[in-house]
Amino acid sequence: MNYTNTALSVYPDSKKHYAILDGLRGVAAVMVVTFHIFETHSTSHLDQIINHGYLAVDFFYVLSGFVIGYAYDDRWNKMTLSEFFKRRLIRLHPMVVMGMIVGAICFYFQACGYWPGISQTPVWKLLIVMLIGFTLLPVTGSFEIRGWQEMHPLDGPGWSLFYEYVANILYALFVRKFSKTLLAILVFIAGAALIHLAVTSTHGDIIGGWSIDPKQIHVGLARLMYPFFAGLLLSRIVKPANIKHAFWLCSLMIIIFLAIPRIGGSEHLWINGLYDSLTVIFIFPLIVYFGASGDVKGKYASKICKFLGDISYPIYITHYPLIYLYTAWVSDNKVPFSKAWPVSLLVIFSAIVIAYACLKLYDEPVRKWLAKRFLTKVS
Repeated sequence: MNYTNTALSVYPDSKKHYAILDGLRGVAAVMVVTFHIFETHSTSHLDQIINHGYLAVDFFYVLSGFVIGYAYDDRWNKMTLSEFFKRRLIRLHPMVVMGMIVGAICFYFQACGYWPGISQTPVWKLLIVMLIGFTLLPVTGSFEIRGWQEMHPLDGPGWSLFYEYVANILYALFVRKFSKTLLAILVFIAGAALIHLAVTSTHGDIIGGWSIDPKQIHVGLARLMYPFFAGLLLSRIVKPANIKHAFWLCSLMIIIFLAIPRIGGSEHLWINGLYDSLTVIFIFPLIVYFGASGDVKGKYASKICKFLGDISYPIYITHYPLIYLYTAWVSDNKVPFSKAWPVSLLVIFSAIVIAYACLKLYDEPVRKWLAKRFLTKVS
């Protein structure tokens, strides 16, 4: 395997590349951006448009578990723990650094009624928070400079990468050695824990995980454990079929299940919690199975899948500083969505452009260099 392929993909050269799964990750990532834009204009979770967009994180975890199992389960006789961790760091961490840099730059322009911004944050503190963010370690106390109790105040979505790293560590140290039966037991327990969290939630959903406190850590772990290890189990026990038009079918399913309005209202919050948990437990693995069972056919479909797959991670990890800017503008000027929609489209377009620029000018070159410098050949 050459270093370029090693750096840019987890798939060994000898294995099929699931292009549809890459494309679906991009579809979900664009839905996340849209969800965050509409969140700015909502008064509560009850009237949020693209209401269940937050579940995209859980979909990403199912995808990650499936792809990690497919790519690495049969390579441990040729690969050390150190090699695995280096590969994952090279794949994920350059864009973590870029997300924090973009977040630090945008922080200067995000002062509004929600956040004091740079006017009350010394530059030295901003730089320290950025440097800590480079490591993906959480910040607390006075270094939570935004005031939203985020573990990564410069780039909120960093919390989900923090838990992604936790999952990779658990997989490499312990879970990769589990039999299918033991893994199924773990997944069953994690699924029960997710349902309990969802139906007992005070808000009727599984939103959360981005703060370092016992309650939020519970949410973060519950959202991680089932989907990631269910994806891993799926990669071990299911043989893909042959499903036609899988990309378009799965894309439609993602859009529908993330966009569906709130269920149950304020009087029956548990119903929405049940929807959240059952979607993660049953629907997302089904979508991944469908996606793995199809092939991309046609020049345009292939290009769309590749483009969406290429920008999926960069857009997810760099878009939220733009949402901070958008939120500040809407808050300061009291702009309703009926007047803000052109700017909303500009935000989405800008997020895609920034993601693609970061991918081509930074992420891919850096990963190639790191792979050449630090990785050994693993077939």
